[in-house]
Amino acid sequence: MKNFKRQQGATLITSLIMLIVLTLLVISAIRSSTTNLRIAGNMQMQAEAIAVAQLATEQFISNNFTAPSFISAVSIATDINNDGNTDYTASVTTAKCIANTPVLSSSIDYTKASDVSCMPSSKSTGGDIIPTSSPPTTVVESLCVQQLWDIAATASSIDGTVNIKTHQGISIRVSKEIKC
Repeated sequence: MKNFKRQQGATLITSLIMLIVLTLLVISAIRSSTTNLRIAGNMQMQAEAIAVAQLATEQFISNNFTAPSFISAVSIATDINNDGNTDYTASVTTAKCIANTPVLSSSIDYTKASDVSCMPSSKSTGGDIIPTSSPPTTVVESLCVQQLWDIAATASSIDGTVNIKTHQGISIRVSKEIKC
């Protein structure tokens, strides 16, 4: 019985200190998980905006954007979560031709139908180009050029929390008549 009087609550104080330390660890873990959740949410919103900007770029380049008469830009509104409300808007802001390189006739693939319009030929009937059986042996520029384009698109969330600008490089073979 003398033992009980000598302890005078030391176990109680020790357990209260341990409880306070454990509570502080739990609070720290909750704050850390909340911060990680915000980071993951922000990364998801950024990835969604990049996807919407890429979609606008793809819609833009699927049209004949190198044609002289093409002046229309692409602007889209996207509902990511299918709730019926627009979440992101994106538009192609600029399409700039960076380089215009002549295509040599030796680099034309005579078996591809898409390269037929690029073939220089001295044999022509009514505007149709008749390919020869083998590529020319001399270095001659073809009727096409290889153009390099920079397509810039911007995307932003409706609430204004995310703003993304992307650049897409496009290399396209076009007729010499289409100027940069």
